[in-house]
Amino acid sequence: MERNESIQRQFTAAAAAYVVSPVHKGGPDLDALLVQAGEVAGRRVLDVGTGAGATGLALAARGAQVVALDLTPAMLETARMQAEARGLVGFETRLGDASALPFPDASFDVVSCRVCAHHFGRARIALAEMARVLRPGGSLLLIDSIAPEDPAQDTFLNAVELLRDPSHVRNYRVSEWLAWFREAGLDGGHVRTFPTHLDFENWTARMNTPEPERAQLRRLMDAAPAEVRAAFEIAPNHDWTIPLALLRADKPTSGGRASAS
Repeated sequence: MERNESIQRQFTAAAAAYVVSPVHKGGPDLDALLVQAGEVAGRRVLDVGTGAGATGLALAARGAQVVALDLTPAMLETARMQAEARGLVGFETRLGDASALPFPDASFDVVSCRVCAHHFGRARIALAEMARVLRPGGSLLLIDSIAPEDPAQDTFLNAVELLRDPSHVRNYRVSEWLAWFREAGLDGGHVRTFPTHLDFENWTARMNTPEPERAQLRRLMDAAPAEVRAAFEIAPNHDWTIPLALLRADKPTSGGRASAS
């Protein structure tokens, strides 16, 4: 409960900023997710950790019946207002925790989860929950910032993210996600990685990072080893680039492997 309350505090203050955040409102990763989702008209879709609703709204605009779930009421209200402004009738919001989804087994054709899993206190359990609510033959489409497989780069990324945002838990490696897919009984794979440029001032302002922490972030970036600075393309003004990965996992039908969309 303490972690959930921390997330709600952080994201209540940030709800409006997420509507206009370049990383969240759209981009090539969201376009690629929509391609992987295929024809969604009339299908039931769960968008886990919807935030300001960008992914769920994009799927609803294509005719999906979307349930947008988030832990923060202010985020859900922001998403609901956007859906109303766009005249999207196939979009509803639901308050809930990703690690205890309030839905029966096999309730959805598609589950999406975009740029939020690094906040999950129990990501492995949340993934098992997403697999549980998928119908046989359904697809889980997950996008998140990921840690490189290199230990030094992994450590740097997660340290910086936590300093900027105390609700951050961990950016996981692709290898970790794929292992959890198998554990949850899903046929999963890494579709694509998207280098994502972050403007330092926008990135810290979005989470209201205090100036002492911003100063410490600058010092960490300046002091990072050359190979780490190169991996994240850290600029003199502290703008940098992180990887987002799109992963897809399909739930097998009773007769075997899941069919592709």
